[in-house]
Amino acid sequence: MNEPGLQALLDQETLRGRVADDALPAWASDHYQAFRATTLGERDGAPFPCYFGVESERNGDALYTFVPSPTDPAALLRFRDVLVEYLDVFRDHAERCSLVTFFEPDPRLATEADYHERLWHVLQFLHVHDPEPWPEEIPTDPDDPYWEFCFGGEPIFPTTRAPFYADGDGDAGGDTDADADADPVRASRYCPVGLEVTFQPRAIFEGITGDTEAGQHARDVIRDRLEAYDGACPHADLGDWGVEGDREWVQYMLSVDDDQFPDDCPLRISRTHPKADPRFDPAMPGGDDADGRADADGRGDADDARGTDEDDGHDAGDEDSDRDRPLAADGGRESRP
Repeated sequence: MNEPGLQALLDQETLRGRVADDALPAWASDHYQAFRATTLGERDGAPFPCYFGVESERNGDALYTFVPSPTDPAALLRFRDVLVEYLDVFRDHAERCSLVTFFEPDPRLATEADYHERLWHVLQFLHVHDPEPWPEEIPTDPDDPYWEFCFGGEPIFPTTRAPFYADGDGDAGGDTDADADADPVRASRYCPVGLEVTFQPRAIFEGITGDTEAGQHARDVIRDRLEAYDGACPHADLGDWGVEGDREWVQYMLSVDDDQFPDDCPLRISRTHPKADPRFDPAMPGGDDADGRADADGRGDADDARGTDEDDGHDAGDEDSDRDRPLAADGGRESRP
């Protein structure tokens, strides 16, 4: 933790020190400062809705990292390694320690649909390159109320903020004066800089899950604060894990324009393990983990990963038997000999 380089796992003291010393790229510094200002600030007199997030930022409980590309295999492999490191330390770092992940802004992202595609690409990549098998107790079908995203053997709730929440047409905010003055739709999910994903293991919600009195009270408070902050009723897709009719995946990036929201969960989950070929990802079982990890700048043997930006899973028309084939580093299927 707190290693040199952009793609490192950072505690708040180290991160704020690097911001103060101008030791980060401008986009990274802007990303964190926008996050902190939103979390600890108010909108029209209303505090940020998630008081757990507010307390986490105020007390320095969270950990942070940066990803210079949501599509480059080397950057994503390095991010995978940081997420593994986070899961190794989060229980000892703080009671409710989340991982706040800032992605470099991409001018190619112009619509809400673009941001949905990027999020699901990242999550699919993580699933393909997960060093641990999918937990036996978690279903693989995202349409099951007991399904949730898992990585490293841990059930995780990723929640996102993005520029497209800046207006009601699904268009990303960008840096124009008009966008800067726009009244954010779902302001609690608005990030003016770029894609931001906070990874929250289910373990940090122990004692405040929806089936507890404390959890129900917390949800009531957060929903009241959401209504005051957003100036609108809480999103219809917000729900609880394990409740019939509620689904986890639709909450990871809440929709503004239903026409740009996926009809079904784009993730393809498999219990096959490993899914990535150790020749391309040595961190997989059977590979040379020590030689395969990328360094904090996203370089190393991970640069040998090959593939296209967009190929994050098998084609929809693949036969079920194809799922037994190993996956290459970019998440695509390897050809049979």
